[in-house]
Amino acid sequence: MAGWLIPALKAVLPHVGDIVAAAKPVFTKKKPEAGAPGGEAQQIAELQAAVSQNAEHVRELAAQLQSTVTAIEKGAEIAESRLRRAVLFCAVAVALSLFALGVAVIGLLR
Repeated sequence: MAGWLIPALKAVLPHVGDIVAAAKPVFTKKKPEAGAPGGEAQQIAELQAAVSQNAEHVRELAAQLQSTVTAIEKGAEIAESRLRRAVLFCAVAVALSLFALGVAVIGLLR
């Protein structure tokens, strides 16, 4: 089994019930009532409920996205500080190696 499949399933499975519950009204056929004036009002109420539910989901996703972006920014700052430290160590190592090379050349010339 692919290594990526298990984490993907663990991430998706808790939300399958919500997805099925949200999609079920779309796939179930309703018998239209001929001349029922309340049918349009019921459809409007269902649409409003779906819109409010969508808005709630969008808010949740926005909060998750915000926390993800914050975590990525923090990771980027940490990576940048480590890179600066590595560049500093490399510069010090180059300087020390040039000094050692100079000392070696002077020792050979004497």
